[in-house]
Amino acid sequence: MVDTAARPAFAPAGGQVHPRDSSPDRPCSVAALGTVVRDYVAKLGSPWIEGEVTEWNVRAVGTFARLRDIDGDAVISLTIWSRVRDRIPKDIKAGDRIVVCAKPEYRLKSGDLSYVVSSAKHVGLGDLLESLERLRSRLRAEGLLDPGRKRRLPFLPHTVGLITGKNTDAEKDVLRNAELRWPHVRFRVVHAVVQGDQCVPSVLAALRTLDEDPEVDVIVIARGGGDFQDLLGFSDERMLRAVAAASTPIVSAIGHEADRPLLDDVADLRASTPTDAAKRVVPDVAEQLALVRQARARLTTRLSQRLQHEQVHLAQLRSRPALRAPESLIQDRAAWVDQALARGRASADRALTRGHAEIAQLRASLRALSPQHTLDRGYAIVQIAGEVVRNARQAPEGAEAIVTVARGSFAATSHGERGE
Repeated sequence: MVDTAARPAFAPAGGQVHPRDSSPDRPCSVAALGTVVRDYVAKLGSPWIEGEVTEWNVRAVGTFARLRDIDGDAVISLTIWSRVRDRIPKDIKAGDRIVVCAKPEYRLKSGDLSYVVSSAKHVGLGDLLESLERLRSRLRAEGLLDPGRKRRLPFLPHTVGLITGKNTDAEKDVLRNAELRWPHVRFRVVHAVVQGDQCVPSVLAALRTLDEDPEVDVIVIARGGGDFQDLLGFSDERMLRAVAAASTPIVSAIGHEADRPLLDDVADLRASTPTDAAKRVVPDVAEQLALVRQARARLTTRLSQRLQHEQVHLAQLRSRPALRAPESLIQDRAAWVDQALARGRASADRALTRGHAEIAQLRASLRALSPQHTLDRGYAIVQIAGEVVRNARQAPEGAEAIVTVARGSFAATSHGERGE
């Protein structure tokens, strides 16, 4: 472990100022600073470094490469001299993930810092698969692999977005097969780098462009297979999270069956090949026309069966007596109404006759019992002081009386009680 607090030993020659003792009035020289940096870097030894190869330029004197951090954007320059090149794998190329033993060197004359490689090897597939499995487990725990969050593709998209390499077989397969299935399909193709260190940023930029287009209803990311290490970009966490956060349904058509990239699990739909993706995103016009013909035939059959059933039912109804001669019902009811009307009239006449007789009888009884009838026979009603006189003692001599007869009334004076 390097002690970062330790200062490199430096004895300035010719009265030079040490960098740690420099000031505006006593600056150190470039050589003095460079010497301190060189000696400090030399103490780092030869660490083992893991990263992704972004450049691999082979020259006669050696190989000059750049190594990028796996999880970030940090980059270092590598120098592999020709005497060492024969001891490292011959198939290392840009996009590979490797481990190197490199000694950092600072050059005083150029001010450059480089790492001289003494050994290099590929990262084992076991290590890569283990890291991918850890990432898969983390994404699953966050719910990004949950089938319930995957969106359904539109039946007939207005515009299909396609992210793929320029002039690749994958692009031709998707476009050709989609147009064969639905000739009027519209595509918006955004070309991207699908391998190497620019794969992830290039695909992310294309994805952002298509996801922001309101006319794009589904996005296909297509490559068409390749070596496992060539597809590592499609298992990059940045790409996976961008796909999960996109508002447009996404189809993964990487086309690698043996070791599927994690994009297949995060995307809304996985297509085994670019051709399969074309079949998934647009319907087959011939198949849809066949379905329409089948539906029309079924509808015609059902309608014919229903009409036949209703015709039979109508014939059965018409065969019934009530519908075969409906006027007979009216005639029978008319006769019944006439009879009921005659009975009603006879009953009403009898009731009226009885009523008239009862009224005449009541009138005669009332007339016989009426006080007026009694007065008509010559009787009179005598009243004194408002009371009817029923006894002679009620009429003392000289009392004023009112006498009511059949036709009017008159006043009279009582002469007192007389003997019987």
